[in-house]
Amino acid sequence: MKSVKVLGPGCKRCDAVSRMVHDAAASLGVEVAVEKVSDYAEIAGFGVVSTPGLVVDGKVVHAGGLPKPEDVARWIAG
Repeated sequence: MKSVKVLGPGCKRCDAVSRMVHDAAASLGVEVAVEKVSDYAEIAGFGVVSTPGLVVDGKVVHAGGLPKPEDVARWIAG
C-alpha cells in the first residue's frame, strides 16, 4: 500500500490533488492511504513552501499548483 500525503490548507486545489490520487490509484489497481496535512509547521517540515504538495512514501514529489494527472499516476505506480 502506498502512503500519500496531500499538503495544504484544504483549498480547492488540494481537494483536486486528492481526487487525482484516488483516481490514479483506482485506475492502476493500487491501494493508497491518503492523509491530508493542513498543519503549516508539518508542511514546512517537508520543505514545502507552496501548496498543494504531494508526498508519496515519504518523498516530496510535487509542490505548488496542480500536477499533471499522468505524473500523479507515475508517482503512484512507482
